[in-house]
Amino acid sequence: MENGVDINIRADIPLLEDVIYLDAASTTPTPKPVVESMCNYFYNYNTNTGRGAYNLAVRATKEFESSRKRISKFVGSKPSEIIFTKNTTEAINLVANGLNFKKGDSVVVPNIEHHSNFVPWLNLRKKGVNLKLVEADEYGIIDHSDVLDAVDANTKLITTTHVSNAIGSVQPIKEIGEIADENDVLYLVDAAQSAGHMPLDVKDIKADFVSVPGHKGLLGPIGTGFLYCNQEISEDLEPTNYGGGTVLDVTESDFTLETVPARFEGGTQNIAGVIGLGTAVDYLERIGMEKIQNHSKKLTAKLFKEVNDIENTIVYGSPENIYGIVAFNIDGVNAHDVAKILDEVKGICVRSGHHCAIPAIRHMGAYELGGTVRASVHYYNTVEEIEIFGETLREISKFFGD
Repeated sequence: MENGVDINIRADIPLLEDVIYLDAASTTPTPKPVVESMCNYFYNYNTNTGRGAYNLAVRATKEFESSRKRISKFVGSKPSEIIFTKNTTEAINLVANGLNFKKGDSVVVPNIEHHSNFVPWLNLRKKGVNLKLVEADEYGIIDHSDVLDAVDANTKLITTTHVSNAIGSVQPIKEIGEIADENDVLYLVDAAQSAGHMPLDVKDIKADFVSVPGHKGLLGPIGTGFLYCNQEISEDLEPTNYGGGTVLDVTESDFTLETVPARFEGGTQNIAGVIGLGTAVDYLERIGMEKIQNHSKKLTAKLFKEVNDIENTIVYGSPENIYGIVAFNIDGVNAHDVAKILDEVKGICVRSGHHCAIPAIRHMGAYELGGTVRASVHYYNTVEEIEIFGETLREISKFFGD
């Protein structure tokens, strides 16, 4: 062990040798075992799934479906409740465009969501669907009682992120799930910034839908993700992509849809990516989700303190209720300039800008500053890296302050 991190995870991610990578909220580097499982597919059984009786095709199908089973176990669902997508955005749009929203329906959504969990609902206004916004407090936290106040007889769906990508604030998803359940309203949780960072049980939070990317906390390949869709309401969801693999029978005048989840996975899938995602979930489970969560909490607290202790920084969010992400600005300095200098001086990788969450950035009062600088961590990061980041940021702050 070194600084609370298993040496092997850093050895499994060669990218970490040359940089201090603090951009997990955007994407995470992929560990060697994940890449190797994908290469094994490409080298040894690179065939399509569900379309061949020969041995290689049968093996590909078996491995693909094995990933589905392992992923479903990881989040506490049935395999048939996992629909593979290429990212979180596609998963959320499947719900927004696949549910039968009608004029007069309403969707309850916080005002600080990632664009991918905001724009699809805004777009439904074309159908006459109303958006009922729940305003976060100054720390980016939603009060579940405000969610309850927004629910009425026309509410069809409540949605919220679990952890804000812009601020890192953790939302009360269990309490909101209770509200949805008690009011017979559908419930979607965007777990883009929590899955792979902390334990996630889709049944425990009473969600009907949970959208998850593969390439962030799960340490999986880019271009992968999934939608958990509660089996009890899957028949109410229409596919948004029709064609090969989605039908059982076709006549000249009609067609019969496949069973779930096949009806939602039209065309050839990202087979190597899904196999890699299954390996990534196995990798996380070998480490242990509680171990990952505890280390990330420690890093988050250290990160917040390092930034907050610098006199002329503006730090967003509450240290008691953020996870994995610290967003900040140096007073009077453009966020992009800070990020660029961090990279050039010490090879520190952070994100800067609006983080695909412009309403959240406006809510934080950071829009005119070019957004925020966002540092985000995962299990592979060390306390020493956070200290180097803090020292470098102090030097940058001092330079601009003089």
